[in-house]
Amino acid sequence: MSDLELNLPLGKVSCYADVYDPGLLCPVPRSLKREELGLAEPLPFAGEDLWNAYELSWLNARGKPVVALGEFRFPCDSANLVESKSLKLYLNSFNQTRFDDFGQVRKTITADLSAAAGGTVQVSLEPVAGPGLLSVSTLPGRCIDDLDIAIDDYGLAPELLRGAADDERIVTETLHSHLLKSNCLVTGQPDWGSVLIRYRGPRIDPAALLRYLVSFRRHNEFHEQCVERIFVDLQRFCRPRQLTVYARYTRRGGLDINPFRSNFEVSAENLRLVRQ
Repeated sequence: MSDLELNLPLGKVSCYADVYDPGLLCPVPRSLKREELGLAEPLPFAGEDLWNAYELSWLNARGKPVVALGEFRFPCDSANLVESKSLKLYLNSFNQTRFDDFGQVRKTITADLSAAAGGTVQVSLEPVAGPGLLSVSTLPGRCIDDLDIAIDDYGLAPELLRGAADDERIVTETLHSHLLKSNCLVTGQPDWGSVLIRYRGPRIDPAALLRYLVSFRRHNEFHEQCVERIFVDLQRFCRPRQLTVYARYTRRGGLDINPFRSNFEVSAENLRLVRQ
């Protein structure tokens, strides 16, 4: 087991503290996987990791429970990502802690997540009966999941993209698939997601793209790392002039993680899908 695994709460019996404790947050250096992908500064993309928190509660000044929804946007150029179970444990530590109002909670979470990430995290909180609630949406563009293709190998295979781009046809296209599945880097538990790919450049063969996305099915990596790998592989083999990769993963422990990487778009729309 690596030093990284030894320092993470994933896969271990955890005590669910209910009194505020920012020390529960576990940062993971983004550089660990980026070195493997050959990524260096300046990064070939901008973007963010958009988290939705559905199990967030604290006590008001008089001891009455408050429940809320949280949205956290971690910049992809921050030094660290935050391990998801540690964030769940951190949020649970608010359960029996008193705060004056939403503003104090937001200020506290912003400071703690920004310190752990090594970059400024944007935090917004909504009451569960508020007007800004997420509604169920669909991904834009063409879904490629109905392609009738045969697959008999489920190991990660970026070479499936070799020759997938048609240099003679330059297109602007948005494709998506709901067949993305990867596994947690530490525990091996399945992570289910949908992925959107928007690009301008040589036309990408959708069958080759779908085979490539399915090849993540037994691959062990964190959500953020999978999306960056998809971005790098598409750039390497398909050479788009513009590229966005945006994944929407199903929630675990009251959290969903939605990494967004792009070399021409600024931020992600928070599109809650039916499985989220």
